[in-house]
Amino acid sequence: MAAAARFTALVLAAQRDGRLDPLAAQAGVSHKCLVPIGGRPLLAHVLDALVAVPGVDRIRISVEEGAGDRLRPIVEAVATAVPIEFVPAAASLADSVYAAAEGVTSPYIVTTADNVLLTPDAVRRVLARLESGVDAVVALSRKEDVLSAHPQGQRRFYRFRDGSFSNCNLYGLSERGLGLAETFREGGQFAKNPMRIARAVGLFNLLLLRYALVSLDTAMARLGRRFRARAAAVVLEDGAHAIDVDNSRTYAIAAQLLARRHPTVA
Repeated sequence: MAAAARFTALVLAAQRDGRLDPLAAQAGVSHKCLVPIGGRPLLAHVLDALVAVPGVDRIRISVEEGAGDRLRPIVEAVATAVPIEFVPAAASLADSVYAAAEGVTSPYIVTTADNVLLTPDAVRRVLARLESGVDAVVALSRKEDVLSAHPQGQRRFYRFRDGSFSNCNLYGLSERGLGLAETFREGGQFAKNPMRIARAVGLFNLLLLRYALVSLDTAMARLGRRFRARAAAVVLEDGAHAIDVDNSRTYAIAAQLLARRHPTVA
């Protein structure tokens, strides 16, 4: 049996724009990743999925400098021998990824601390695509699969010639593909703000997407050429992967789906 691919996991956990998240304020905690769901903080569910993947060398959590002490009890409660470190977040998501990746040459898995429906299988699928020689991988789910998981799970989708898809907040990057982290520089929420797509991938590519003139594979190939790397998508059949905890609506949905996966979770 082939040895498992080695990788470093980067978890983005800092507050967006340095502001207290509404869910965190409602729960009385300092960071959204500390909000409890299914009896445990959001971050704990993400760490559980990552440490269950063979080959993980270390996990680096990107969070504001000094905030690690608040998150440390969660890390200490995770049953794992995998080293988990805190790395100071930067002003942008792109620079936070670069900072978290510093000194590491193995492939990176990048996700967010609110991605509570992440599964080890999804991570393995992304790793396998990296192992095939791709430099950057984005995990997506088809619109019909997302709506099958929950009819209100997502309200915005990226349209391609071969269907509509939603982002699963799960990425794979080789050292060569690290430059594609520049697509995060404007922040996420591309579906809510199309001009962020234009600034990240160029106006012409935005128009191709806007009018669904290219397939998903063609779009990924064009994105890779822009950053001189090979890019590809992995389509996850479980649409729940595209539902993270973004607001009170998706919190309730994620809690429901977690309880369905783990019936003993209150």
